[in-house]
Order: sequence, then structure tokens, then C-alpha cells
Amino acid sequence: MKYRRLRQDELESLEKEFIRFLAANQVTADEWEKLKAEEPEKAEKLIGIFSDIVFEKVLSDVEYLEYKTPKDIKTFRFEEGRIVMNGLLVEGQSSFDFTLEQSPQQMLQQIQLTGARLKLYTAEKAYSRGRDMEIFEMMENGALISKDGSLFKTLEGLKQ
Repeated sequence: MKYRRLRQDELESLEKEFIRFLAANQVTADEWEKLKAEEPEKAEKLIGIFSDIVFEKVLSDVEYLEYKTPKDIKTFRFEEGRIVMNGLLVEGQSSFDFTLEQSPQQMLQQIQLTGARLKLYTAEKAYSRGRDMEIFEMMENGALISKDGSLFKTLEGLKQ
């Protein structure tokens, strides 16, 4: 298995897709039940293969990730040969919290009202373990997929 086995709740939410996967591998419902009961290691292997397929599909579609703590945001764009990171750090005393759901514009307005200082930082690096594996590891450590990359783009615009 390249990534990890899907958790039970994840597997249950993908039940229809898993049934299609089993059918594509010529495993009927009765055969699946028999396999689980009599050869659980083979059943687990099939779940592992399905898990990798699911992760491959999800990871291939990711372009942006975000990681937020109360005082720091890191946004990432995954390009062909590198990861670009834009971050924003709140310096000084402030009750501001990046983990609250707000638009980038609302965040900037609230920070301005608190009088806190902002530190914009950026970095980039080449993939060391491959694009998909790096995205997977970041997601396992709490980064979330951003569909439109609006926060990354907002921070990118502040650099100019």
C-alpha cells in the first residue's frame, strides 16, 4: 500500500465506488463476504488497493492546500516541479484567530482593527518524495484542500 488504508467511515462513504471496484475485479457480493470470512488478509489487500486508487485520484486533483493555526497561515500551491508556500504570521498581542471561518478579505480587515503586525513570508522547494506523497503527508498532518486557492492568491498579491 502506497498511502494508508481508508478508515471505516471513509470506506463506508465510498461504498458504491468500492462495489464497482470489486465488480471490475470480478468479485461478487457473495465472494466478498466469503473472502472477508475465510481469507481476511486477501480482503485487506483489496481494500488497500482500493484505498491507493482513491488517494491517487484525490491527490492528482489537488492544486492548493492550506494549514491554519490561530496565529499563522501557510498556503501551498503545487506546481509541476515544486511547492510554493505563502505564509502570514500575526505578530504581537491579538485575539485574532486564523482558524475561524472567514474570507481572506474579512481576515485582513479584522487584523487591521486589532493593531497586530503581520509578517508575510514565502518559500519554495522541489519535491523530495514526489508530488502526491508530499501532498498526502501534508494532509495527514492537518493541511486542508483549497478548491480555488483564493487565500494563496490573496497572499501572492500582497507580495507585489
